[in-house]
Amino acid sequence: MARSLGIPLLLLAALAVALTVSPATGASPRHSPRLLGGLEEADVNEEGVRRAVDFAVSEYNKGSNDAYHSRAMKVVRARKQIVSGVNYFLDVEMGRTTCTKTQAYLADCPFHEEPHLKKKALCSFQIYTVPWLGTISMTKSSCQNA
Repeated sequence: MARSLGIPLLLLAALAVALTVSPATGASPRHSPRLLGGLEEADVNEEGVRRAVDFAVSEYNKGSNDAYHSRAMKVVRARKQIVSGVNYFLDVEMGRTTCTKTQAYLADCPFHEEPHLKKKALCSFQIYTVPWLGTISMTKSSCQNA
């Protein structure tokens, strides 16, 4: 008698586990399941994206021989990839500011409006960060005049 009850209970338990771990039960019809290591769109207001943009702008200014600081005018697109850290793929519209590099960099420094000083660039940055180790680096960077 105990044996005949054990099999249906075992089947019922297996069905409950299958329904609990099934990707179809927890997935919203609008969202596909996350692909590990795959690229996904990132919110430009997300803290990690903001930090990656700030770092990219800082590195851009360090590598530029322009007399003026540049800053992000607009983040056109942000994507991220979870690996052994996080890769951020950023498309950023950069603009030349009125602050020279001899001045302290001011995040709210206005952009040049005079045609001969106004300069824009569209840049793609790849930033790799390992937040739990506090490391961040730029792995790729390319810009073209906009």
